[in-house]
Amino acid sequence: MQHLVLNLVAFFLISITTSAQAETKEITVNISNIKTIKGKLIIGLYNSENTFMGKPFIGKIEEVKGTTCTVVFKNVPKGDYAISLFHDANDNNKLDSNFFGIPNEDYGCSNNARGFMGPPKWEDALFTLNTESITQNIVL
Repeated sequence: MQHLVLNLVAFFLISITTSAQAETKEITVNISNIKTIKGKLIIGLYNSENTFMGKPFIGKIEEVKGTTCTVVFKNVPKGDYAISLFHDANDNNKLDSNFFGIPNEDYGCSNNARGFMGPPKWEDALFTLNTESITQNIVL
């Protein structure tokens, strides 16, 4: 009887793990128009309007090795997301801007959203990850 209970518990745990893995997808980000081959790309995947352009759900840093770059976020649960990134060409870990707050370094967002007189809006950069993995093409 004890072995039956242990087997049922093990089966239940394996079922939960398998179904949780089946519910995750990948988000592939193709970044193009990188003007200088130096520095790094700092990329944030956001799952909330409240944290957008602030603390990412998942963050990645990729060394710039060419004029294009592909980044993959794996095991991402279904939901609403936005991506924000910038090319940290001088490798100082921040998006440099001028006196008026206008960025001096290239940046981009999912859906190629651009802000007018400020950063892009969450709803403009928003996309939904459903039943299929998704690709976002961002032009700097």
